[in-house]
Amino acid sequence: MLLNSKGQVTIPAVLRAKYNLHEGDEVDVIEVNGTLRIVRAEGADTPGQRLVRRMRSSRVSKDVEGLSTDEIMELLRGD
Repeated sequence: MLLNSKGQVTIPAVLRAKYNLHEGDEVDVIEVNGTLRIVRAEGADTPGQRLVRRMRSSRVSKDVEGLSTDEIMELLRGD
């Protein structure tokens, strides 16, 4: 891997898939016995948790707040 001018490295796709790392995941770089290790940040949100947080804070969620499932489906279908 090559360290760029900003001090960044790219984790190879094979390793990102193997360790279930996705864009936006929080990781830490720690030193253990003179070796640097990349580890998932403690207490970091999962991709699913980030998605739910984004959806809850969206304008659409405010538009449907308090509606029943049937009412939301009616809005979506345009019935």
